[in-house]
Amino acid sequence: MHNASLFGTIILLLTGLMTYKGFQDRRFFENKAFVVDPILINGEYKRLLTSGFLHVNWIHFAFNMIALLSFSSDLEVVYGLGKFSILYFASMIGGNLLALFIHRNHGDYSAVGASGAISGVILSFIVLFPSRSIGFILIPIDIKSWIFGLLFVAISIFGIKSQRDHIGHEAHLGGGIVGVLLTPLLAPSYLSIQWWLFAAILIPSLLFLLLVARNPAVMMIRDYWGENLRDVRSAITRSRSPHNPEQELDQLLDKIRRNGFDSLNKNERDRLEELSK
Repeated sequence: MHNASLFGTIILLLTGLMTYKGFQDRRFFENKAFVVDPILINGEYKRLLTSGFLHVNWIHFAFNMIALLSFSSDLEVVYGLGKFSILYFASMIGGNLLALFIHRNHGDYSAVGASGAISGVILSFIVLFPSRSIGFILIPIDIKSWIFGLLFVAISIFGIKSQRDHIGHEAHLGGGIVGVLLTPLLAPSYLSIQWWLFAAILIPSLLFLLLVARNPAVMMIRDYWGENLRDVRSAITRSRSPHNPEQELDQLLDKIRRNGFDSLNKNERDRLEELSK
């Protein structure tokens, strides 16, 4: 961490105050948090911004603010206070908009945190300084920032797809995309951009979002990435079918005993004939 960033310090103080207020006043927290139905039904789009000043707990707050202060000094030198503010808040809103799109049919989905904004800050730093090293809190290793950027995209995409944890991967990816897109616009004279890195971050991210937009089943079926649904159904059926022929024959005979021979469909009758030989 270099000299303290003015913008980072201001955000730290404001976010800390609102986070504390949210802990003390549950109604305040609920009125400011990101929740799908109030946004889409009641038009409370201010939540896209206010939710970024709240956190689940102080550990959540600390990780986000440490990350912000770690990168903000360099970026404030590049952008200046005004443009850095644009980057931060645009990334916050962009991250929440992607979360809103992904969870548009989950009316009770809620989230808080500055993760979208922080992701935009980090990805902007990576595009500007791809050869710098990035360290990890509590883990004594450093990696090149461009490697971190590629890992960030991969983890975010698979995190959105799996939906197996309680991490806001949608906000991370959305904020990161906005941060990358804004970087050449906000600092055109400073930027000596590595376009391969720019493409390596954006292309898989945008292709994944296009896939989700065109084929919502991708988010509904485990391990489905857009291939022919008929093949997926066949694979699921095969995976559920017993591998032991004797067990399969017993299942067919049990069905006949319960419901009669006419209850078998053509495939089951053909299979019964094969197993009976």
